[in-house]
Amino acid sequence: MKKTALNKIHHDLGAKMVSFAGYEMPVVYSSIQEEHMAVRNNAGIFDVSHMGQFFVRGKDAKKLVQYVTTNNVSKLKPGKAQYSCLPNQSGGIVDDLIVYRLYNEDEKVKEYMLVVNAANIEKDFAWIEKHNNFDATVENLSDDFALIAVQGPKAVEWLQKLTETDLSEIPFYEFRMGAIGPHENVILSNTGYTGSGGFELYVKNEIAADIWTLLMNHAEEFNAVPCGLGARDTLRLEKGYCLYGNDLNDETSPIEAGLSWIVKTKLKSEFISKALFAKQKKEGVTKKLTGFVLDSRRVPRNGYKIFSEDEQKEIGVVTSGTQSPMLGKPIGMGYIDSDHLEEGKAIKIHIGRKMHEAVIQKPPFV
Repeated sequence: MKKTALNKIHHDLGAKMVSFAGYEMPVVYSSIQEEHMAVRNNAGIFDVSHMGQFFVRGKDAKKLVQYVTTNNVSKLKPGKAQYSCLPNQSGGIVDDLIVYRLYNEDEKVKEYMLVVNAANIEKDFAWIEKHNNFDATVENLSDDFALIAVQGPKAVEWLQKLTETDLSEIPFYEFRMGAIGPHENVILSNTGYTGSGGFELYVKNEIAADIWTLLMNHAEEFNAVPCGLGARDTLRLEKGYCLYGNDLNDETSPIEAGLSWIVKTKLKSEFISKALFAKQKKEGVTKKLTGFVLDSRRVPRNGYKIFSEDEQKEIGVVTSGTQSPMLGKPIGMGYIDSDHLEEGKAIKIHIGRKMHEAVIQKPPFV
């Protein structure tokens, strides 16, 4: 297994470590409940250095990024980021990602950073390279970078103690280059996967441990705690954020996944599966990703079948599920036949040997 630059710190803190996407990662330090509530009410710090970073440079960098992603790359000015996806030729999703437009002294030479999911780094890189018929280069620097997420309502105040960059002037989905303590050239990005606000810090591996320590030196002041992948999953699910491999995959369309807003089919520029997505937007799709809340104590898991209220028809499948710390009840997401998609509609989910009652509720749940 690969190890992030913060691996020793996690072991020293007594984190429970697991294998995830080829990396040894912390899943929990104290409890998922405690870490989840710390992020919702105060702040938490995550090591998400397993994520991948590709750098696209050259005369046609913009053209390449636009061809392989679905969002409008033209809207990206230096310092801005956008959520997008890499579509395949059949309308499925190779991966979802964030595209960053980096600063460059020569504005004619555009430069982008693509942040992709850890499990898909090799697949994504090969996919982009396969379609790189442009005057552009793609470099995989995933092993050189660490990524630290500082999340929660007190995250900005916490991080501000260590940087002279005015974080209040960085809008959502924008970033600045700044310093954390003595360390310069840190990407301070107003993004995250928790729905509670905060920043993500892209740093070189050699300074990652020091930056983590600098932040933890002030953690008690903000009731902040280190958090693992367990809380990251419950936090994202309460907000209805998709997880690749569960809610998204090579066979799911972004239109089916409720991501039409990142698929700009009216662009003049071509991108992979653009015509297919335009057709899906016009004619509709047969299934869509939605959320639901259960009345029982049983937690729905990926692959569980969803049935109509009278239990006579199988109408979908669960993609993600968890016990919501905020609601105190199970929640989940899944693909359900379009003719059964009605807010507040009763459904049944087959868990174990029994059917359990649930109600369709569009995320976010909290």
